[in-house]
Amino acid sequence: MSSRAPTRTARPAYRCSECGWETGKWVGRCGECQAWGSVAEAAAAPTGRTAAAPVSRPAVPIGQVSVSESGFRSSGVAELDRVLGGGLVPGAVILLAGEPGVGKSTLLLEVAAQTARHRRRTLYVTGEESASQVRLRADRTSAIQDELYLAAETDLGAVLTHIEEVRPELLVVDSVQTIGAADTDGVPGGVTQVKEVAAALVRMAKTRNITTVIVGHVTKDGSIAGPRVLEHLVDVVLHFEGERDSRFRMVRAMKNRFGPIDEVGCFDLSAEGIVAVTDPTGLFIETQHVSVPGTCVAVTLEGRRPLLAEVQALVAPMTAERPRRTTSGVDGSRLAMILAVLQRGARMGLHGRDVFVSTVGGAKLVDPASDLAIAVALASATCGRPTPHGVVAMGEIGLAGELRRVRGLEARLAEAARLGFSLAVVPPAEPGQPTGPRERTVDGLKVYECHDLASAISLLRLTGSQA
Repeated sequence: MSSRAPTRTARPAYRCSECGWETGKWVGRCGECQAWGSVAEAAAAPTGRTAAAPVSRPAVPIGQVSVSESGFRSSGVAELDRVLGGGLVPGAVILLAGEPGVGKSTLLLEVAAQTARHRRRTLYVTGEESASQVRLRADRTSAIQDELYLAAETDLGAVLTHIEEVRPELLVVDSVQTIGAADTDGVPGGVTQVKEVAAALVRMAKTRNITTVIVGHVTKDGSIAGPRVLEHLVDVVLHFEGERDSRFRMVRAMKNRFGPIDEVGCFDLSAEGIVAVTDPTGLFIETQHVSVPGTCVAVTLEGRRPLLAEVQALVAPMTAERPRRTTSGVDGSRLAMILAVLQRGARMGLHGRDVFVSTVGGAKLVDPASDLAIAVALASATCGRPTPHGVVAMGEIGLAGELRRVRGLEARLAEAARLGFSLAVVPPAEPGQPTGPRERTVDGLKVYECHDLASAISLLRLTGSQA
């Protein structure tokens, strides 16, 4: 009788073609992305050992590697250069993702035209539109250049042939989800296809030293569609953000091997094209000759760039059984916390009032440093007295009503002083200072440091309640 143990057969793996989720048995609905009918049996991984192969170039000491070929080249768009850390790097692969209609194609067509204007050959490959459609946009945005080549292709092999024939210095692919490889299973946009297309474009970019920009789609929650490995393959990941009812757009770096990831670029999108906005503060501040109650200016940080945004608040008698809490551009849960602190720490009766808080110009206040400006606007609306002219407020509010320090305080104060504000209410710069407000001056801006919310509101004379 043989004592040999039976050989265990490997269980087949099933993989979702949309997101790459794997499971040991077939299911009708993906457990990760919740897509129906996307789970299929995955091909078995090939077994065997990889033999040694010839090298493309011998290894050398790192000090002998030349960096002259990897210097920054301006894209022609100053705000994009700011986000990239200086410009485009030869051989770099950049992934630009954003929601449909946000302006990705318009921005990249402008970058391609600016690059071609400096006599650097550029190839723009479109898989979502026809060549005539892109030409119409180029006519509208004045992007016609002799060194800008255009190709409408959805096959990876054809795209690689265009690259061999044109030999561009800049390649734009719009988008990676529309390009398919004929010798790879799956449909264009699926996990397997996206991985193969991206890997082929990365290999071409590195071997030919071509700066490559790839457009990527996003899912409903704002994340980049396709496998996570796509973000690992590329050198730079940029997110293009903006509201549909606003012309303001922002490019934010999520990954950058050649520069910082805490920079943002600001743009203005219109029918004539996209224009860089070097000073976007004026878009979020409403200039008024007469002060009105319920307004205050906050100073937020987008990356390392300070931006000023105006907060407006309205406090009205309750018109239903429960008070209304309506926000636009402000987090609702954050507003609820600020209302509770005002109720408890500043003795403001807001539990029986309808409260409406909004921002000017579609700005989104996610920085905790905007807490104090929201509270000041609410206090002004409650007592019916406007905040003093030329006031900015910044500071995070704790549950006990204390004001906590914020990052980049000096940069925020310098920006407020540059724009002509005269008074700033901020948290104390260092712990252990006297409890009363401390005054100092920064570039002609009077700065009052307050330890808690009650002292800040008292300093601005916004105590009391409107009759």
